[in-house]
Amino acid sequence: MSNSISLTLPFPPSVNACWRNINGKTLISAKGRAFRANAAAAIYEQLRKKPKAITEHVSVTVKMYPPSKRRMDIDNYLKAPFDALTHAGVWSDDVQVRRAIIEWCEVVKGGRFEIEIHPLNKEGEKSA
Repeated sequence: MSNSISLTLPFPPSVNACWRNINGKTLISAKGRAFRANAAAAIYEQLRKKPKAITEHVSVTVKMYPPSKRRMDIDNYLKAPFDALTHAGVWSDDVQVRRAIIEWCEVVKGGRFEIEIHPLNKEGEKSA
């Protein structure tokens, strides 16, 4: 991958709202499935096609614009969008994320999640 990708996704549900343990199995909740579908639709609309999955290590810059001033743990809002990016075929797996910069931004109606994905070269630096 030679170029960065910038995407805007719906504001995600927390990791606690996305997963349910039922009879010893961890399953994606209805809220998690709805987010995944909405995120995939946003990705395909912005890229205008189904992406070819990135296979290299990446660095991400995330800006989260929450829908309210409610206190939220920053790390609870990464799993759902990272899994949605995997499910939509943007990257092979979120294990490829080697560096992340995450920032809370101002409250916006409905919230949003902005992500820039940058390829890393073998030295772990952003590719040109």
